[in-house]
Amino acid sequence: MSAGARILDWFGFGSHGHDHGGHGNGDDHGAHGHTHGVIDATIATTDLGIWAIKWSFVILAVTALLQMGVVALSGSVALLADTIHNVGDATTAIPLWIAFMLARRLPTKTFPYGLGRIEDLAGIVIVLIILFSAIVAGYQAIDRLIHPHGVTHLGWLAAAGIVGFLGNEAVAVFRIRIGREINSAALIADGYHARTDGLTSLAVIAGAIGVWLGFPLADPIVGLLITIAIFGIVWQSARSVLTRMLDGVEPGVIDEIHHAAEHIPGIHVVDAKARWIGHRLHADVAISVDETLPLSAANKMANSLENELFKHMPALATANIRFTSAGAHGAA
Repeated sequence: MSAGARILDWFGFGSHGHDHGGHGNGDDHGAHGHTHGVIDATIATTDLGIWAIKWSFVILAVTALLQMGVVALSGSVALLADTIHNVGDATTAIPLWIAFMLARRLPTKTFPYGLGRIEDLAGIVIVLIILFSAIVAGYQAIDRLIHPHGVTHLGWLAAAGIVGFLGNEAVAVFRIRIGREINSAALIADGYHARTDGLTSLAVIAGAIGVWLGFPLADPIVGLLITIAIFGIVWQSARSVLTRMLDGVEPGVIDEIHHAAEHIPGIHVVDAKARWIGHRLHADVAISVDETLPLSAANKMANSLENELFKHMPALATANIRFTSAGAHGAA
């Protein structure tokens, strides 16, 4: 697919992969579009993730450069805060790109699950970058409140706010949609972060209007509000990334395992666990069946459950299914 066609596709004007309809779990990791082929799934989705990061970097870099020019003209600290944040957003492409590249490496004896966990480390780096941008923006806003400075070129200032909004919204569409397709927590979190940034860019326009109406402190006040919004993003992003690092999953993931088992008569799920390694899901399921069944019949039921799990959960990489008695929760 050409770059132009893929851009149209991700903005909703092209065709999309099919879904596992009717069995979504209601969260970000339910039914996702995907493509079947002979290429290893992890490598294919990693390539798509890298493509999204490259375009995000280009869009945010251009947005930040345009805003820098207006900052020099207007002296707006609100736009400066927004620009600093957009520069930080563009910089987050670097750790994500490194993480996606490392995730392509095949498993080894030392790393039998591969290097998918590197995405969690990239998420921590991203949180630190956002935190740094918040501290810098907050310092500039407080300094301008203490030492007021006139703001000029209000028309250009408002236009720069619109540019910031459009640039961030474009990046949000890319990162959220592709992040959901490849089930990357870091990419999805960064997409919502970009969407919130777009709203904070619109606040720059409010500051320009306030200055135009004769309230010069409107600009640093807006800059301070943008800083507070950035700190909120830091908290949300950190919580999401740390949940993954501690092997947390969305409740709907476990519900989907039980739902898949309902399609196989005679199987009862005694225990179900799952964890994310990068953007691939690994499940461990303990089931009970009629103990009078022949071993071949029980194994056939386990294989059927495994197939159902892969149908219901496109992000699933492995499903370890073991037999246990109905009353022995979690027994081997």
